[in-house]
Amino acid sequence: MTKTATKKPQPINGAQALVQCLENFGVEYIWGLSGGAAIPIFDALVGSKIKLILTRHEQGATHMADGYARATGRPGVVLVTSGPGATNTVTGILTAHMDSVPIIVLTGQTITSMLGKDAFQEADIVGITMPIVKHSYLVKNTNDIPRVIKEAWHICQTGRPGPVLIDLPKDITSAPFTGGTLNPEMDIPGYKELPKPNQHDVLKMAGMFKGSKKPLLLVGHGAVIARAGDAIKKLAEKLNAPVTNTLLGKGEFPETHPLSLGMLGMHGTAYANKAIINCDLILSIGSRWDDRINGDNREFCVKAKKLHIDADFSEINKIVKPDAWVVADARETVEELIKHVAPLDTKEWLAELAFYRKEFPLKYENDKGLTAQYVLDTCYKVTNGRAIVTTDVGQHQMWAAQFYLSGRGDHWISSGGAGTMGFGFPAAIGAQFGKPKNLVVAIVGDGGFQMTLSELSTMFIHKLPVKVLIIDNKYLGMVRQWQELFFENRLSGVDLEGNPDFVKLAEAYGIKGFHINTVERCHDVMKQAMEYPGPCVIHAEVIKEGNVYPMVPAGKSAFHMIIEKPTGKLEKPTGST
Repeated sequence: MTKTATKKPQPINGAQALVQCLENFGVEYIWGLSGGAAIPIFDALVGSKIKLILTRHEQGATHMADGYARATGRPGVVLVTSGPGATNTVTGILTAHMDSVPIIVLTGQTITSMLGKDAFQEADIVGITMPIVKHSYLVKNTNDIPRVIKEAWHICQTGRPGPVLIDLPKDITSAPFTGGTLNPEMDIPGYKELPKPNQHDVLKMAGMFKGSKKPLLLVGHGAVIARAGDAIKKLAEKLNAPVTNTLLGKGEFPETHPLSLGMLGMHGTAYANKAIINCDLILSIGSRWDDRINGDNREFCVKAKKLHIDADFSEINKIVKPDAWVVADARETVEELIKHVAPLDTKEWLAELAFYRKEFPLKYENDKGLTAQYVLDTCYKVTNGRAIVTTDVGQHQMWAAQFYLSGRGDHWISSGGAGTMGFGFPAAIGAQFGKPKNLVVAIVGDGGFQMTLSELSTMFIHKLPVKVLIIDNKYLGMVRQWQELFFENRLSGVDLEGNPDFVKLAEAYGIKGFHINTVERCHDVMKQAMEYPGPCVIHAEVIKEGNVYPMVPAGKSAFHMIIEKPTGKLEKPTGST
């Protein structure tokens, strides 16, 4: 009789337990930058199934994790050290928080005996980020690590998603893990799961549609998160109702669909804003009625019944008082709502909107040189609208939203609530990691790109075929536009004199560069760039003083929309930005 030797499990430390937990959740990548307090975790990643992506700045790491999460629907994970390493993630955490994106940020921390004693590279990152995370942990017991990771994984992506921060003192990750299981029970009794759609609420909402002649569906980011696109399409087609979308709701209802009006709001289409003025019913699906679409609540959809579907009860009545609402998952709610509504007579309504579309189309002219609109329209046509597009914030973002029509919500990745310059390029890197077979185009401004361009190294090292399209107008263009229109063209702090030659800059990193500065060459060069098999930068020098129209001044309603360049003096806007 032979005895079978029992292999004893090898002892592991807290950092190794952490990495094994993340492996068990199927984490593919961790984006980050190393440092002293996080060394045990970086050490545990050696030989791991998880690929560590070393970035050039912690802000870039958070935006990459964000872009990965938005493109795939899976949480992105970040690992940085303590002190400035941790505080450099704050912009990325805010961006994810404002747009409800699931990321987990792991921060190294000084040893527990030195907490609160101003130790080297100590920062109270839990306190600093408290208002902008969905939840946070300061781990003080090594054996708590598996439970904390499991809870963070659950919390960040359920209900209304958002960032979770885990602060890990170095002595905790270095100490032996003796907790036994890596799959413990969660301990979050106060955490409320998202309820199923309440039948009474759904029926009340469905009843509101009866007799409506001018319905309007408004698609927001909550619909994208819930992957509600197919259900919304069925609802719109059953009702024969037009559909508009917020900036972050782009693509969840195909913008090439005959019922699509495109984006509404400050720089939305004129016909979408006309629909807001004249509709008799509006159903918000995952939109929070923010101040970019509703600058003056007193004049917002004044003739309309207002219906609201949201995953977060705190959004109900926050801006708009709805006539009916459902707090639940957007896809599940719309699927239930479809069962209880009947087709509506919207023939005259659609004809009215068709008239607005004909009278007030999006347009541009190249008579004064190459315009950003033409470059972006060409990009859309060359790629057939199939690219995953990421953007920074500013004029290029609004023009991209107007001219790059999207057919999928997860193909449009942009910083909405936070308005983060420097987001678009690293977010594209994260999206390309998550969707390696897709064409990914980062549309950025010359200002924003220079905030995170050091990640060209990250793109080059990993041979990611991202196309970076820089719309270079030598200005912080949106601020310049505001100063021109509302501050008597007294330009202050907007001239980006000293911009580099972006083609030479790309080449310095070993990346192919393309240059466009004429209408005649735009199509051919864009086509070459999009067909180039590796990473590349497209430097598009456009006219300096183009403005984005239509425009609704901040703090105003759609009634005050400006269709084209005004001839007279305008009042200073009362809204913030």
